[in-house]
Amino acid sequence: QDNFKSFSQYSLDGDGEPVNPYFMELDFVYDPNFKNNVNYSFTAVQIPTDIYKGAPVILNELNWTQALEKVFIENSREDPSLLWQAFGSATGVTRYYPATPWRTPDKIDLYDVRRRPWYITGASSPKDMVILVDVSGSVSGLTLKLIKASVTEMLDTLSDDDYVNVASFSEKAEAVIPCFKHLVQANVRNKKIFKKAVQEMQAKGTTDYKSGFHFAFNQLLNTNVPRANCNKIIMLFTDGGEDRAQDIFEQYNWPNKTVRVFTFSVGQHNYDVTPLQWIACANKGYYFEIRSICAIRINTQEYLDVLGRPMVLAGNEAKQVQWTNVYQDALGLGLVVTGTMPVFNLTSDGNSQNQLILGVMGIDIHLDEIKKLTPRYNLGANGYVFAIDPNGYLLLHPNLQTKATDFPEPVTLDFLEAEVEDSRKQEIRRQMIDGKPGEMTIKTLIKSIDERYIDEAIRTYTWTPINDTDYGLGLVLPSYNEYYIQADLRDVMLQLQCEYLFESLDPLDPRVPVMAAHCCCFMFYREYCKRLFIAENNTQFLEDFISFMVNLTPDSAECDLGLIHNLLLDSGIIWQLATSVWKNKDLNTYGFLSLFAATDSGVTRVYPKIMAESWDEDPEPFNSNYYRRSLDNKGYVFTMDDQLTSENGTLGILISTAVEVAIGGRTFKPAVVGVKLDLEAWVDKFKILASNVCYFTPDNLLTVFVIVILVIVFAFQDLLCYLIDDGGFLVMSNQKDHWKKVGIFFGDVDPYLMYALYNNSIFARRQTFLYQSTCEPATSSHTGAAPRGIVVVSLNYPGISINNFLQNPGMNICVFVFPLDDALADAAASRVTGSCVTIHSQFYFTNTTNSYDMLQDCANCSRLFHSKRIENTNLLFVVAETLPCGSCEVERLTQKEIPCEVLNSARYRKGPAKCFDYNIMVRMLFFSISLCQSTVQFGVFLRFMGKKLCN
Repeated sequence: QDNFKSFSQYSLDGDGEPVNPYFMELDFVYDPNFKNNVNYSFTAVQIPTDIYKGAPVILNELNWTQALEKVFIENSREDPSLLWQAFGSATGVTRYYPATPWRTPDKIDLYDVRRRPWYITGASSPKDMVILVDVSGSVSGLTLKLIKASVTEMLDTLSDDDYVNVASFSEKAEAVIPCFKHLVQANVRNKKIFKKAVQEMQAKGTTDYKSGFHFAFNQLLNTNVPRANCNKIIMLFTDGGEDRAQDIFEQYNWPNKTVRVFTFSVGQHNYDVTPLQWIACANKGYYFEIRSICAIRINTQEYLDVLGRPMVLAGNEAKQVQWTNVYQDALGLGLVVTGTMPVFNLTSDGNSQNQLILGVMGIDIHLDEIKKLTPRYNLGANGYVFAIDPNGYLLLHPNLQTKATDFPEPVTLDFLEAEVEDSRKQEIRRQMIDGKPGEMTIKTLIKSIDERYIDEAIRTYTWTPINDTDYGLGLVLPSYNEYYIQADLRDVMLQLQCEYLFESLDPLDPRVPVMAAHCCCFMFYREYCKRLFIAENNTQFLEDFISFMVNLTPDSAECDLGLIHNLLLDSGIIWQLATSVWKNKDLNTYGFLSLFAATDSGVTRVYPKIMAESWDEDPEPFNSNYYRRSLDNKGYVFTMDDQLTSENGTLGILISTAVEVAIGGRTFKPAVVGVKLDLEAWVDKFKILASNVCYFTPDNLLTVFVIVILVIVFAFQDLLCYLIDDGGFLVMSNQKDHWKKVGIFFGDVDPYLMYALYNNSIFARRQTFLYQSTCEPATSSHTGAAPRGIVVVSLNYPGISINNFLQNPGMNICVFVFPLDDALADAAASRVTGSCVTIHSQFYFTNTTNSYDMLQDCANCSRLFHSKRIENTNLLFVVAETLPCGSCEVERLTQKEIPCEVLNSARYRKGPAKCFDYNIMVRMLFFSISLCQSTVQFGVFLRFMGKKLCN
């Protein structure tokens, strides 16, 4: 553990500011639970750079919140599993425990707790907001820049529970986003679109407040669209004007005044601001002035004090724990959700009660802690658990990715965005949001891990509400994972360990069998034992695992014995496969680079060992495309990567198939076997076979489809011949200049032919929206896990058989089945600069005839092409004439764009059960209060909060 010294963030820097007499140095020690160096004896304080640390209100805040330190420490002692405890003040001060040096991504610390998702959630009831921006000719230069910056800051005060629209006006008003016809959810994506449009506004024309207010009231009073249905607000940003628009308020808002109007006088000018003050005060709002950029943050935040007054006066009724969406912790903890509760000033001022929110208390729950409560090793590679909140956003899901630690945006991914949307999933989502349990078995489309492929598969969805929360929990299983097999090897564990695991270590070790020099075993780290930790590399982890096993007793509580039994059993079975079958094969004869087998327990064996050194598939089978797709597809799956060339320059293509076993009338798929194909070696064999095709039969090593390809591809060099996989990616071509394009989308190789295949319904296209895309390419990885039981069976596939890959012709192969485990995917953090919304067009085979003869008409010329599905594979064979005219006017099958219409479509959601937007006792005057009297109530609240979250 690293020990070092640092100063407390609580101290002041002394650059023209008061020096804290209690300045101290603290010792910090690394705590893996916090992923930080921490000090458990103190709290720390963060104050944004743009807030003067010596201001009396800040000094007073530092003083009275110091009492929280004892409360935080006591909470932590009562429940050691608590992570960050924090109080965010309405003045922008954050006090958190345990103390840790603050992370500042830039030299200027612009972090403001009042803009964080957890603070926004707890500080006020949901809002319907229309932002009106004056873009008349008088608003130009610096004033227009200040207005743009102010609107951007105002959008940052909104959360996913809020709805918003932004309109510019001069003589007439119009939405800054034309396709946003009504209020839209104030989620990250919509706010980003608004911000971009606001920056493009230009000033011209004359000011007409009435046009702007007409637009705003029509938006807020439209009850036929989704909205927050709580606080209704109009925010007016202008440089000033004489019109009070009284007749508009009489028409829409008086006498009930259900809509609050806040006015902002922006820029340095001498206009009369009395009309703006009157508009705000006559409509239960407040008037603000923004004269410089320094005034933007504070003035766009203070309206929350007004909205918070009804919550304060509601007392305990409003003191309810609210849970946030998933977001990235600012101190590097990762993905978290936060339980929040507002903190009120309940002191009395004469005969009146104060009406201000002091801030928000929050306690973090790491998503990993929630995942530990869900099944992890018995759902199989394609089974998973997910959870959603009342907005339909995911709390858990394999496709929920982690953003970089310095990424400012919350991770808001809708359930229907993580999966391929259809009407049945929409109904599942609706029932989960409404808190109804249910189950549904559906045929649906499944996206691959890398988003390149779509498979049609059967899935059973089961869901139920989570007690005492507004979350819903779901379970997804394919039919072959509804049951799993559990191995029990108590009597032979040590024997298997010695015989089958030592061989993966150094071949010079006397414990290692002879085969170790020729074969390599990968074992992905899973939580086998409490004291067995992840190592720097595969070999080290195997050594640690074996050493641990030597001292393991059959009834040890240290380890997950079921997981270990499956691992050892799988190791033994694929060891027998390697020693009895693979070692007798001359791979060069078959044109193979390597043979491999992967199991649900996390073991992958590759032969020969020299190829294992360049094995670049994920060591966790559940995280590999080839593994998961093989389970959902019959026959053999050809897998192309963007990087197909190995270190020695050899082009390799992965071919895999699932091992399928029936036991007691139930089907299991506990393993995947396959080969890596040497592309150039197979091309050479094609040429030989093309001249000797009459001597080959379907029982030969190379299958019938290869022979057909050879004859056409190399006997007719003037034809264009391609092998394309089910995602539309090039696998093979008779054009040598296309070999470097293997693995590339075929639309980028021959766009005219790809469009003909799509236009003639040979391929179907499904456009899916990736809401977690980044503006710069980022590598992501997923994490999962699994184990299973064992059955030894004899399989013989029709058509292309496992015999072709692993044994001599005509012989059956023994395959071994193991119990599958749950794959809950974590996404690795990657450094990004911002999020983007993109469209990906995934292609897949239609279920029509397997053979096609088509004429492609290109206006000035035409050509014939023939395509045929290759049985028991995911391949399509295409033969086409060269296009005589060189080009063809067709739709370009694009991959990415910004889908405004889709972002505008509203999905079903459910807001908070209670709304605090009005209280008859609310006073419309700001007043000063003594903050130091609230400490006692605060301590009681924090203890309640800690116990609440624990329960």
